Amino acid sequence: MQFDKEVDARHLNCPLPILRCKKALNDLAPEQVLKIMATDPGSKKDFDAFCRQTGHSLQYQQEVEGVFTFWIRKRRA
Repeated sequence: MQFDKEVDARHLNCPLPILRCKKALNDLAPEQVLKIMATDPGSKKDFDAFCRQTGHSLQYQQEVEGVFTFWIRKRRA
């Protein structure tokens, strides 16, 4: 999946992956996509809740060898 910015939040524990995500999304234009990687097992639940609460769209997620990758589309302005 295509993305406009990538953030590596591997080996960081909650809430740091969400904070890095929020900061990166602030730098993107509406409708752009952020790819973020995390290893915190709770990140799947955290990013799901974050997107529901903020209006951003979780486009896709996957787990490969303990790395959770999320593609998040920034909400419209």
